[in-house]
Amino acid sequence: MDVAGLAAANPVWVGSSELTMTLDGITACVDAGAGAVVAKSVNESAAARRQLDIADYAFVSAGGEVRAPGSGRPGDGLLNRSGLARVGLDDWLATLAAAVAHGAPRGCPVLGSITLGDPAAAARIGRALASVVPAVELNIGAPHGREARAVRQLTEVDGVADAVRTVRNAVGVPLFVKLPGQASDVVALARAARSAGADAVGLVGRYPGFLPDLDGGAVLGSWGAWSSPGCLPMSLYWVGKAFQRLDVPLIGTNGARTAKDVLRFLAAGARAVEVVTALWLGGPAALRELVDGVAGVDEGFVGSALAGTREYADVPPLPAPAWLPYTARWTSSGR
Repeated sequence: MDVAGLAAANPVWVGSSELTMTLDGITACVDAGAGAVVAKSVNESAAARRQLDIADYAFVSAGGEVRAPGSGRPGDGLLNRSGLARVGLDDWLATLAAAVAHGAPRGCPVLGSITLGDPAAAARIGRALASVVPAVELNIGAPHGREARAVRQLTEVDGVADAVRTVRNAVGVPLFVKLPGQASDVVALARAARSAGADAVGLVGRYPGFLPDLDGGAVLGSWGAWSSPGCLPMSLYWVGKAFQRLDVPLIGTNGARTAKDVLRFLAAGARAVEVVTALWLGGPAALRELVDGVAGVDEGFVGSALAGTREYADVPPLPAPAWLPYTARWTSSGR
């Protein structure tokens, strides 16, 4: 299944993270069967690279139990701080070139990624990345952009359009733009990105998060970025709305842990799905399980859930009020 002309081995892609920050990490994802791999993001800021020194991770159970890195379990949410790849651009281009060469015979493209700082600098980096990778992802939805001064999160239409246009003019390969979920109208941001030259749109970035530890402090000792299985319906909302309203290939992200989750993204309109936390939890075996779980899915499945989805005003009355069993608990209690 291709995305904006980029052919991929399958729709299960590995998103940008510390897992794709080295050649060994990228090739491990390729060898585990990824459809495509997005390398760790870079930008022009030394501060963004230094932020990697304070990267930290906490897995949080549905019951609120906080688990240290390496001890997360299926179903946990992930609260973290992160930084960008700490490497010079020339060295990073050499790493990407080697990764692309490894992935190509396996049908697995390796993409370069930029987390936005200054748009003009992003354009220069994008031009360099495009000399070695088949596509570039521009992340303007990083949740750390609300806390880290070295990266930006754009939530206004004009800002999205200006940044995408600047990078688009410098990049001669497909440009994929990853958008935040924190906006009043994410579809409007996707429309602006598409109009400014995005070949595909990723929906949506992770959410800002904060968790007091109830001992007078906070988990991680700071604000962070949050993803969990509970984010899945929120991400699918924007994927489905964008599929209905726009003509642009979509890449789903934020909330997919299982093959069933990936299938739900595809049914909502995504052509590919980026996963990260599933690999933190399960390693390469988790990726193989996801790939096997979506084998045989064809083009006709993409967006299939939208055919029977109605606006509220078009939903027919239900045979019986769905709230009735809940209120009956109170009215039958004898009070």
